[in-house]
Amino acid sequence: MNDAPVAAGVPIDDGTISLTTADALLRGQRLLVLAPHPDDESLGCGALLAHAFDGPGAHVVCLTDGSASHPGSRAVPPDRLAAIRRAELVEAIRCLGGTEQDLTWIGAPDTGLRVAHGQQEALVALAQSGGFGLLLAPSPLDPHCDHHAGADIGRWLSAEVVHLTFGYYPIWSRWHGGGRTPQPEGTFAVRFPAGRAVDRKTAAIAAHRSQAGRVVPDAPDGFAMPSGFAEFFAAQDEVYFLAAIGGLQ
Repeated sequence: MNDAPVAAGVPIDDGTISLTTADALLRGQRLLVLAPHPDDESLGCGALLAHAFDGPGAHVVCLTDGSASHPGSRAVPPDRLAAIRRAELVEAIRCLGGTEQDLTWIGAPDTGLRVAHGQQEALVALAQSGGFGLLLAPSPLDPHCDHHAGADIGRWLSAEVVHLTFGYYPIWSRWHGGGRTPQPEGTFAVRFPAGRAVDRKTAAIAAHRSQAGRVVPDAPDGFAMPSGFAEFFAAQDEVYFLAAIGGLQ
C-alpha cells in the first residue's frame, strides 16, 4: 500500500455489523485473496487466511510488485525493493500457516496495476482448478488506484468463475472511516474476529518490515504505516463486504 493520506487517529468500529465465523465464510472450500500490494493480505484478511490454512486451504495472488513505496531511494532501487517485498510476503504467508506455493506473484507495476491477457487466463485457471469457494478483493472505496484496479479484477474474475462467492475487504477506507467503514453498493457487511489467529496475524503484518520504515534508509518521501495502523488491523475484527447475489445471506 502506498501514497494514501495519513489518518489523524485510529477509527473505532461501531460494532453494529453482524459477526460471522470461518466456517460460515469458507464453507469447507479454499480461500482466494487478491492483494494489490504485499501487506494488504495480512492487514485485511490475515485472520481468515490463518483459519483457511488450518482447514481447507488458501491462496494469495499479489497483483503488483510493491516497488513504488519508497521513491527516489538509491540504497534500495525499485527492483531490489520488489524482491524485498516479495520475500516479506512469503514470510507473512508462512506466519499465517501457508507456504511459498500458496502465492501467485503477478508483479504488475506498483501504482499502475494492469493484468496482461496471459495473466488473466492464468487467474481464471487458478480459480477454476483450485477448489476455491470465496474470492476476496480490495474495496473499490479504498483511496488508492491499485485498490480500485484490484476490485475491478476481482469483479471480473468472479464473473468468469461463477461458482465463487465474491467479496471485498477494506483497508484505507476503513482506516479513514471515522468509526464506520464505507460499504460498496450491492453488498452486505460481516465482521470476523481474529480470535486464536491474532498472534499469527500480528506476526504476518510485522513481516512487512519495509512498510514500517525499517528497511529503506534514504527515501524521505517513502511510505510508512501510520502510528497505530498495524496495531489496529491486528486487533480489530476483520470486515468483509459480500455480494448480495451469491453471498452468504
